[in-house]
Amino acid sequence: MNKLVHALALTLAAFPSLALADPPPEKLVIATWNVEWFYDNYAGDNYADLAKQQSAPSRPDWDWKLAGVADVIQRIKPTILCLQEIENQRVLFYLTRKLKQDYGLDYTVAYIEGGDFFTEQDVAVLALSGLTEYSVKRQTAEMFASKEYYNVTKHIFCQFEWGSGADTERLTLVNVHLRAQPEATEIRKKQGKLIRRWIDGAVKGGENLIVIGDVNTDETFETTTSGGDIGTLRGLDTPASDDDLGDLFAHYKGESKETHLVHKQFDHILTTPSLEADAPGKSDLVFKSIAIHKDLVVRGQQQDADHMDIFWKIPQDERDVSDHYPVVAEFEFKR
Repeated sequence: MNKLVHALALTLAAFPSLALADPPPEKLVIATWNVEWFYDNYAGDNYADLAKQQSAPSRPDWDWKLAGVADVIQRIKPTILCLQEIENQRVLFYLTRKLKQDYGLDYTVAYIEGGDFFTEQDVAVLALSGLTEYSVKRQTAEMFASKEYYNVTKHIFCQFEWGSGADTERLTLVNVHLRAQPEATEIRKKQGKLIRRWIDGAVKGGENLIVIGDVNTDETFETTTSGGDIGTLRGLDTPASDDDLGDLFAHYKGESKETHLVHKQFDHILTTPSLEADAPGKSDLVFKSIAIHKDLVVRGQQQDADHMDIFWKIPQDERDVSDHYPVVAEFEFKR
């Protein structure tokens, strides 16, 4: 018997996919949040002047930022959290350690260093359950030569799985942070086209897939056009409709969809149709609600009017945790 157990252990180690998936949580909460220059006070590992300038100027300032971000996260308690403007693996270690020690939230980290060497910003995903693998993607030489695409230097693909047998539920999630500024619309369109190329098979195959993050669009949900940046990312620029991603803001019931202090809708959660409709007769992951938590980010008497170059000069009791607000979608496992 011991030999059989040993052989089974070796088999599971060699083929991780054979291991049992996590059980489905009571509810699946997926959030995206740009935490605005989540950089500690050690600038010795930063090479870009901009990264050095935006780093926390002192240890107390970094402790304040870390505590503020952790506090917002523990109030939401997302099953899956997509973060943007992360400095590196080390700040993620500080964050997950604090979440575990102070709030009992034990997150697994999905992080791969990106290629934005101007800001040195990265993206990451934290998960409480279901994470099975993560990766980044690159253009082929042929794609690069076509000049139809633009590199997405800040992104990560994550695969999730819950349940077993016929009730297994899988999800592909793509956390992105696209090029900023209004003048970069054409670049964002090419980035969106590249992401579409990567996910085309999964979308047309009817799989559960989410593209989520800070897309930096100047369009709103109401003004989205087929030829715009977010329209391209959603697949609205093609004649076919079976490759379109839905924007969960279609279901938003609040007064304002702004996700940034300059009153823009930068942050979106885009999904395949399978996540918005219940498949009868089987266990199924289905969208339930979406919220924007500006209330958790704004501190003091009123919302900050500006953060550019003055963030650390704002008194702590008045300084907002970030210039972005978490966007949170809740899903349920219907049976």
